[in-house]
Amino acid sequence: MHKNLLYKTLGILAVLGVCAYFAFPLEKRINLGLDLKGGTHLLLRVDTSAIPADQRSEAADRAIEVIRNRIDEFGVRETSIQRQGDDEIVVQLPGMSDRQRAVDIIGKTALLEFRVVSSEPEKLQAALAGSVPEGYELKYAGEEKEPLLLEKKAAMTGDSIKDASVRFNQSSFNEPLVSLEFNAEGAKKFAEITGANVGKRLAIVLDGKVQSAPVIREAIPSGQAVIQGQFDAAEAQDLSVILKVGALPAPMYIEEERSVGPLLGQDSINSGVKASIVGMALVFIFMALYYLLPGVIADLALFCNLLISLGCLGLLPYLFPGISATLTLPGIAGLVLSLGMAVDANVLINERIREELLQGRPLRAAIQTGYNKAFSAIFDSNITTLIAAFMLFQFGTGPIRGFAVTLTIGLCASLFTAVVMTRTVFELLISAGWIKSLPMMKIIKDTRMDFIGKRYIFYFISLLVIGVGMFSFLSKGARAYGIDFAGGQLQEYLFEKPVQVETVREALKEIDLADASIQQFKENPRQVLIKTGVDKNDRLTAELKKKFPGEKIELMRLEKVGPVAGKHLKDKAVKALLWSLAGILVYVGIRFRHFNFAAAGVLAIFHDVLVACGVMALSGRQMDLLTVTALLTIAGYSINDTIVIYDRVRENSHLYRNKSLYQLINLSVNQTLGRTVLTSGVTLLTVLSIFLFGGEVLGNFAFTLIVGFISGVYSTIYIASPLVLAWSGAAKKK
Repeated sequence: MHKNLLYKTLGILAVLGVCAYFAFPLEKRINLGLDLKGGTHLLLRVDTSAIPADQRSEAADRAIEVIRNRIDEFGVRETSIQRQGDDEIVVQLPGMSDRQRAVDIIGKTALLEFRVVSSEPEKLQAALAGSVPEGYELKYAGEEKEPLLLEKKAAMTGDSIKDASVRFNQSSFNEPLVSLEFNAEGAKKFAEITGANVGKRLAIVLDGKVQSAPVIREAIPSGQAVIQGQFDAAEAQDLSVILKVGALPAPMYIEEERSVGPLLGQDSINSGVKASIVGMALVFIFMALYYLLPGVIADLALFCNLLISLGCLGLLPYLFPGISATLTLPGIAGLVLSLGMAVDANVLINERIREELLQGRPLRAAIQTGYNKAFSAIFDSNITTLIAAFMLFQFGTGPIRGFAVTLTIGLCASLFTAVVMTRTVFELLISAGWIKSLPMMKIIKDTRMDFIGKRYIFYFISLLVIGVGMFSFLSKGARAYGIDFAGGQLQEYLFEKPVQVETVREALKEIDLADASIQQFKENPRQVLIKTGVDKNDRLTAELKKKFPGEKIELMRLEKVGPVAGKHLKDKAVKALLWSLAGILVYVGIRFRHFNFAAAGVLAIFHDVLVACGVMALSGRQMDLLTVTALLTIAGYSINDTIVIYDRVRENSHLYRNKSLYQLINLSVNQTLGRTVLTSGVTLLTVLSIFLFGGEVLGNFAFTLIVGFISGVYSTIYIASPLVLAWSGAAKKK
């Protein structure tokens, strides 16, 4: 064996060995995202409007510290708390599906105030008549709504609390209460306040709500106080922890909330694994049957591609401390999709080798030349898709970034396995004398069609399809967008038995949600998806249990996006798409040294994106974050076929100097037609498996990709290629 070949072989084995070490066991190396193992995701906005401008940044940092301390006290593991922008905080709580408790723990400001109650009846009567005396505030306490006139200025706050614990009132049927202990300075101040107001009532106010207002019998020098209220033991425990950790520096509002129950998480894992197995099996079978030995070698590369991708996910925390290897449901889709897209490189190489063999080149020379000629197109195609993936990571959130990471890793792995690994395998087999020829099947024969001559017909067809689709999309208005962009709330329930949608609708009418959207899944009539414009989850759940007595009803998923967060997400999605197209435009323009090539390619991408949006609207589907992910994937993938044609035009321009650009483009489209159809077709196999077996969450994502990939083949041949000719000013028919 040649020394260089030996070194390459050992290097490949070393890479595979390292990746296998960091990939397995999977459950220890790679964490599952919230959408797979359940948990709660919150996007919080710190309201710093009442804080001086120079202290707002410090307030957000303090809020993060308080939230982290609260979560640590409750023992939630593997949490993620990150600052986003100036006043936003992203909190992820894996395994915590009790969303209300999570909201209470994190979002409660816990501003504790001790405020003296006025003992003058005439002032209280004036306040009840609508004339609140200056320096006072009217509040109501308890279930009886007892009116109390409180001094606006707090006599003391909870800053001096040293400890808080739960006790039970033995004289009141073991009612839980929260016992407070002040530090030395706080104890002294509390003694002074109680001593100066003997005979008056002292209201204990938590986040603006009066918890209790006992009469001060005497000065309390012990430095202890008690909070009594209408709460159970668990609520008392939560309150004691929150008070012990400290209050938030400013109120916080939930802009975005996504909670997934463990049952739906397991269902998502099953769906993702099934889609992966089916997709990979279809690709493996096709490649082996169509390309025979080269196809088997490509399958080996695809398997190693998966191994390297998983290994890199496991290796990430070691290379970049602080970044965890988290696999989300879109991340699984990214892995499956990257395997389908990796076929691009293998098909392109095999088709190039076939061409060289047909020209009579010896086997070794045909393989070497095939790889050399295919490399530039493979490299350019992967770079353009990586540009789209980078923009997804830059502007995406949560699972979308997981998709971008896995797609990026998969693409880099495909470059290594397709260009380096398969070539090494071929060299090993030839050096061992085990292969003398490389027979392959060929379904699509050589064509000599005049694609460019029909361009005006297809321009009209494209404009018609886009026009109808965009009319449908724009006429829907806000209904064209999912809650990610339009705001609102989504709840997915699992009933014990199949239910009637009409009965669910009746329950919604009881709480003024008659206009809510209700969707029942055909594959599982026990699952019901309800979309509302307002947050009435607790009342909705209670009403459903009332309407279906004795039946077990489980909240599997809850997503809530406020209007501010929705607009923010929409702006980021538009930026991601525009920056992605701009990056592709610049790269293609530099690589092919002609702006008309790049502009035609980007216009074809616009075509595919608009077609996908229009077909989605016509099919009644809404645009959400995963749809935008699909659109950006289409943008990165659609240009691949176009680049292959451009690459062939550049090559043919040196071989056939007497041909016009019209003739060169037609020749190049015909020469690459088989490869264009094959690669898109094989990738569609993986997307179809995601669509059929990936579950409801990935339904829109896969549907958009299917439409976009089909449109991509069409636009490559009938839009991008003719536009290059039109903008070159050389539209000459043969």
